Amino acid sequence: MSARKFQRLALVAAVFLASYVFLTRTDLVYVYQGQTWRALKYVPSSFDWSSRPWTHPMDDEANMVGLPEGNQQQLPRIQHQFSPDELTRSHNETQRKRRDAVMHAARRSWRAYREHAWGRDEVSPQTLVGVDPFAGWGATLVDSLDTLWIMGMKRDFADAVRHVATIDWDNATDWHCSLFETNIRYLGGLLSAFDLSGERVLLDKAVELGDMLYAGFDTPNHMPANRFHFQSAKEGRLEPSGHEASAAVGSLSLEFTRLSQLSGDPKYYRAIDGVKRELVRTQDETSLPGMWPIFIDLQNRFFAPGTSFSLGASADSAYEYLSKMHALLGGRDPAYGQLHTKAMATAARHILFRPMLPPSGDPASPSPPPDVLFPGTVLSNGRIVELTPEVQHLGCFAGGMFALGGRLFGNEEHVGLGEQLARGCAWAYAAFPTGVMPELAEMIPCESKDKGKIGPNDGPPPPCAWNETLWLEKLARAGSDPDSNLDSNPDSALTADQPPPLPRGFAALRSPEYLLRPEAIESVFVLYRITGRTEWLDAAWEMFESIRKATRTKHAYSAIEDVRATGVTGKRDSMESFWIAETLKYFYLIFSEPELISLDDYVFNTEAHPFRLPKPGRSEEVN
Repeated sequence: MSARKFQRLALVAAVFLASYVFLTRTDLVYVYQGQTWRALKYVPSSFDWSSRPWTHPMDDEANMVGLPEGNQQQLPRIQHQFSPDELTRSHNETQRKRRDAVMHAARRSWRAYREHAWGRDEVSPQTLVGVDPFAGWGATLVDSLDTLWIMGMKRDFADAVRHVATIDWDNATDWHCSLFETNIRYLGGLLSAFDLSGERVLLDKAVELGDMLYAGFDTPNHMPANRFHFQSAKEGRLEPSGHEASAAVGSLSLEFTRLSQLSGDPKYYRAIDGVKRELVRTQDETSLPGMWPIFIDLQNRFFAPGTSFSLGASADSAYEYLSKMHALLGGRDPAYGQLHTKAMATAARHILFRPMLPPSGDPASPSPPPDVLFPGTVLSNGRIVELTPEVQHLGCFAGGMFALGGRLFGNEEHVGLGEQLARGCAWAYAAFPTGVMPELAEMIPCESKDKGKIGPNDGPPPPCAWNETLWLEKLARAGSDPDSNLDSNPDSALTADQPPPLPRGFAALRSPEYLLRPEAIESVFVLYRITGRTEWLDAAWEMFESIRKATRTKHAYSAIEDVRATGVTGKRDSMESFWIAETLKYFYLIFSEPELISLDDYVFNTEAHPFRLPKPGRSEEVN
């Protein structure tokens, strides 16, 4: 065969292949490292939410906004600038072995799901049956997409994408879903996986789902209806709740904004911008100015008369998203930075507390306790502010939030607060027999209001001497509470030379379980990436080892009943999708090279899905 004839045949073959891959919408070929898998078959959902007429159209001038325009700000560097020597010391064979151990746990968890619950929301890790608490669209599958990609499990990723291409959002296992959970797990998972892989079918399915969730704003005042009743939504009869979690209404912004950036359709951003305007309007009018109560009345526009404030359950991600929206928009909307700055100032003053801790180390020559903080819960009527020193695992994300915001807005004091918060949760893990922190406990706050600082010129924190008598009194008081999970006479165990009912420092235990949650390792990961301090690597490994030992089942990992267990832990036969999506992802990333999903290139949603940050001169819209 002549060279010219060979070239002509090669050209024909190339044109045919390009036509097959790029022009045939429903027949896509997935190729990775020279391997080709069977074609993807994109199957549109059976109901087209984009064509549904609105009962309450967003056609007034105030709602006709688009993505902010203008010059993008040059955001400050977030990650520590690791020197070659630091990288050599911090990412050596030890870290690679740790990373591989995390990956083994992820493969083990994914295998259990794949073999026993494929396409279901979750696998029960002991009984190995599929369950569907999130409408049955495959929550673990979609939530795990970016983890599979990041860990290099590309064949598993390709198989999962093939399944995603056939999801019918109109075929649910229930008559309603949570707008919040569907947004952070499903929509966030699809957008992140698209940002990482560029696989177009993921964006197509994200647009389908986004159109459905967008209908949640078709309410009389355009506030979102978190209880998304499918038939009512189709008929335009949704109503927002008069008692809605602030996290549910405040944690749609990242996903809706990223969807607008990628699709070029501003309607999703337009919806969440209305929520932002209400946050701005009410921030200084609550009974704890700067923050919003845990629950909001959305039926009456955006009414916030509540008196309970927290960074924990039902409130957490509403605050988390403020600084992250500033980053995702490239600083083009100053409102998010202002909202974050005010909220964190209030939280630092009223929500964070220093706990009374016992000296650590050898009792004969004890060393001072670690300098830590925790976020509590506050009751405020506008005049009196009362702290409840409860410690929630969900609140452990706050360390990362303070540190990230501190670096983003040039507030090194808040980076220091973030370190104290992250160190607090790491300490709480180590305090319990399993090496794992409980879902909800209480501590004793120090009398000093000074939170202390971390920095080269800062002195030690104010004294807060350990008071054994006070601790025993608190334990005795808690023991009389039937919900405390303590013996009614807790100090009897001490007088009988038995271990104390709780580790010293903890005054009550409200929920002793561990649910495979990610918030503590999330903050440890963020603090490592921001500070570069290797202490966080060792803290993360101790946490991972303890979690793995306490939660391991024959085939996967399970939530446990009680972190006080000294032998085999009682299992709850539950492995939520965030175990692979968040917990294992953060563990994997902290032991990986710092440039893998750099905090200067990506922003994580509250389900640990990384969205690519827009850069000056780079178009985000996908044609």
